[in-house]
Amino acid sequence: MSPRPSRPKVSSRLPDFPWDHLTAHAATARAHPGGVVDLSVGTPVDPTPAVVQHALCEAADSPGYPTTIGRVDTRQACLDWLSRRHGVVGLGLDAVLPVVGSKELIASLAGHLGIGSGDLVAYPELAYPTYEVGAVLAGARAVATDSLTSLGPETPALLWLNSPSNPTGRVLPPAHLRKVVDWCRERGTILVSDECYIECAWDEDPVSVLHPSISGGSTEGILTVHSLSKRSNLAGYRCAFVAGDPALVGELLAVRKNLGLQMPAPQQAAMIAALDDDAHVLEQHARYAARRARLREALESAGFRIDHSEASLYLWASRQTPEGDEDCWDTVSWLAERGILAAPGTFYGAAGAHHVRIAFTATDERIDAAVERLAG
Repeated sequence: MSPRPSRPKVSSRLPDFPWDHLTAHAATARAHPGGVVDLSVGTPVDPTPAVVQHALCEAADSPGYPTTIGRVDTRQACLDWLSRRHGVVGLGLDAVLPVVGSKELIASLAGHLGIGSGDLVAYPELAYPTYEVGAVLAGARAVATDSLTSLGPETPALLWLNSPSNPTGRVLPPAHLRKVVDWCRERGTILVSDECYIECAWDEDPVSVLHPSISGGSTEGILTVHSLSKRSNLAGYRCAFVAGDPALVGELLAVRKNLGLQMPAPQQAAMIAALDDDAHVLEQHARYAARRARLREALESAGFRIDHSEASLYLWASRQTPEGDEDCWDTVSWLAERGILAAPGTFYGAAGAHHVRIAFTATDERIDAAVERLAG
């Protein structure tokens, strides 16, 4: 019997999973007498809204298979929310598709749209690692850049935007968004805008690329990605959707049907309830605003500079020393000694070498503990 041929592992092509590098610092932070204040991940900790829990329970008896395209009322709720909250109008039911979490969609989107070997995928210089992962899985080349001119004569098959940004909280101005839309359409580049933090705004008002003032009233060549994880404390439900060009949405649907990628029916009911209710979003926004203000003041008093951070659920912080901006890993260590765990900026690209990403999604008690330790 001949030996099986050795095949390269898919995981060997992927970048290192960044959180594995935080293990030692996490141990240091957990050893603090007052326990760890984990501000590294940004996972919601407040209760899932009662209206959403009720909707999930009411839909719990769901013996049949859901469809990949999703319920009509789920898709309509997505469209109504885009119109009511973000001024995105004129979309039909064929322009939206519910998905099981935005990360799964982002990681698979390039491959599902036929992008592969020989193609280029561009994404922000400081970015959520999954944009690169999706390109690598599809067999495409990936480049991190914030400058369209840096691409030279080469035309990317897919360009990712992320506004508000993870990790920096930066909000791209409307004039820049219009420029990118026009640039992509002139070249036939698919533009996908990750807008998962669009309702987590503080100092600027983010605008969707599907807003008529940006898109020119057309969805051609544009997709947007939206998540309920942050706005509605639904990270555990995995509720998200993609919206935009019906031709691109239709292609995603055609591929995903063959893969059996379906959002469970009870989650779709919960999604409707969450999107239809604005009251819980305003309440959660107020909670985060208070935590953000306390934490920002404490960080600045402790010698940190906060850059961007106009939106999202993070503060993009650089610790100032007599030598200048501190290396991010030294800052992570300094915080860990005080029982505070943060994410080093290099998780999101080389340009983050002097910043840490600090989430303000912890409970009031843990935020207060962080404030006290920073003052000490």
